[in-house]
Amino acid sequence: MDLFSSASFGDLTLANRVTMAPLTRMRADAGDVPGDLIVEHYRQRATVGLIVTEGTYPTVEGKGYTGQPGIVTDEQVAGWKRVADEVHAAGGTIVMQVMHAGRVSHTEVTGTERIVGPSAIAIDGEIHTPSGKSAYPVPHELTTEEVRQVVQDIVTASKRAVLEAGLDGVELHSANGYLLHEFLSPVSNVRTDEYGGSPAARARIGVETATAVAAAIGAGRVGMRISPMHNIQDVAETDLADVTATYEALLDGVAPLGLAYLSVLHAEPRGELVQHLRARFGGPVVLNSGFGVVTDKAEAEELVGGGHADAVAVGRMVIANPDLVARWQGDTELNEPNPATFYAEGATGYTDYPTLETVSN
Repeated sequence: MDLFSSASFGDLTLANRVTMAPLTRMRADAGDVPGDLIVEHYRQRATVGLIVTEGTYPTVEGKGYTGQPGIVTDEQVAGWKRVADEVHAAGGTIVMQVMHAGRVSHTEVTGTERIVGPSAIAIDGEIHTPSGKSAYPVPHELTTEEVRQVVQDIVTASKRAVLEAGLDGVELHSANGYLLHEFLSPVSNVRTDEYGGSPAARARIGVETATAVAAAIGAGRVGMRISPMHNIQDVAETDLADVTATYEALLDGVAPLGLAYLSVLHAEPRGELVQHLRARFGGPVVLNSGFGVVTDKAEAEELVGGGHADAVAVGRMVIANPDLVARWQGDTELNEPNPATFYAEGATGYTDYPTLETVSN
């Protein structure tokens, strides 16, 4: 396969196999509505094969960051519709990453009475809140019925994203220490009901969520992101045998659905675990090697051309280069990303990176 060849992932049409990784940027307007800045940011990047939006909360209890957009209110839906319309007008394909932050939050961020998780175990560390740094709170352990309600909240959000806002699909965030990932680890999930204990029980919410969302909007419009053994935000996955059994249970549960794709973040994308899970899933797989390494053209071409992945997810280089695909194809000079502006406010470091067209003019 060639990195710049087109692809069909379920019902999604990709002009190339460079995908924009989901990137938290904290630029939403008042009311957590995607405004002009977010619209322009995604429009600029419509030439990647697939845009995956920043994690977007499906319920206010699932909000993880100040400035994070939601897909709960009519105003938020209208904002995302503007994004989808602009990306489509520029020839792009875009899916929403639906992200319930779980215990990676604080009541000062959500404005709710509680933070929730699979078990009443807090993250060891501090979170940025509107009033400064605070210790992560002990989350409310979701009851069995509340777990099922979370699944329905994600279904409702997915329907709003696709059927109302007009995005091409959704990516279910089951990675990086957020709620669905919290259920997968025996460290963050010590439940004794049907959603805890064995690997299959810990994977149950992920399977049920993917099944329900696929039934609501079509499996060909649903992707899932995982990060096995990423060991972030106190979601520890250190026992290879348990990790393998847990993710086998998850993928065995979702593989028959015929999802659009599986996105895997792992430090060793060519390694035995990732390639085993890729085969277990049986459908298109998007890979990237994690937060610590900038994905360059050589790695992207090797992952796809070497048959390790069907596409690559690229983060920082897409932040800095709205026209990254054209730059990689032409082997032209690249803009360097400025990390100081990743989580700031305003257009600087967000919509003001120059394109080849603006440089030549």
